[in-house]
Amino acid sequence: MTDIKPDIPQILSRMPLFQQLPPEQIAELAAGTRERRLERGQLLFQKGDPAQGFFYVVMGQIKLAFPSPSGNEKVVEVLGPRQSFGEAVMFMDRPFPLTAEAVSDCLLLHVAAESVFGLLARDALFARRMLGGLAQRLHGLVQDVEAYSLRSSTQRVIGYLLQLCPASDEADAGAIQIELPISKQLIASRLNLTPETLSRVFNELAQGGLITVHGKRVTVHDLTRLREADL
Repeated sequence: MTDIKPDIPQILSRMPLFQQLPPEQIAELAAGTRERRLERGQLLFQKGDPAQGFFYVVMGQIKLAFPSPSGNEKVVEVLGPRQSFGEAVMFMDRPFPLTAEAVSDCLLLHVAAESVFGLLARDALFARRMLGGLAQRLHGLVQDVEAYSLRSSTQRVIGYLLQLCPASDEADAGAIQIELPISKQLIASRLNLTPETLSRVFNELAQGGLITVHGKRVTVHDLTRLREADL
């Protein structure tokens, strides 16, 4: 990983949560922000560790997961650049309920709770934006639970692939290629599937002529048909 020193005030000012803050408030947050660099496979925190702020991903990917005594884990989320996590636990003043591990080499920013609480006490607009961000994250988790409960294994996999496809209608014209951002094992856990089920679904979609899978590269041959199969 590069050793280039990040411009913390500039990065903070570009975060959706902090975009409207004046320079003096950005400087206050920056004074309580520290960079964290992790190598692939390194733990950021474990379940039960104290939460003294929240994290923002500058580079790399972080896996949030529930560990289990058997050694297995349930992946809750895999976060990438320009995503943050840990805000809710910070507010509750409770230990982290999950384990965070670097999926790839990472550069993170840790924003101290004291800096955030100081701004919340003085800036009502900032407080509303923070609540809006937490509500959006909660809405996403509710959608995940709904998908796990009501959608079939095939629908979950198709939905995941569609999220990786370009949003432009131009992609409907022909085959498109996407790169799986994480390992198939992590994808399976994220979708609440076994690796064997994920492989079976990929094979069924391939046999149906919808996709071709080569390692982490997936070719979607007909995006319209794939969307129709998701219904």
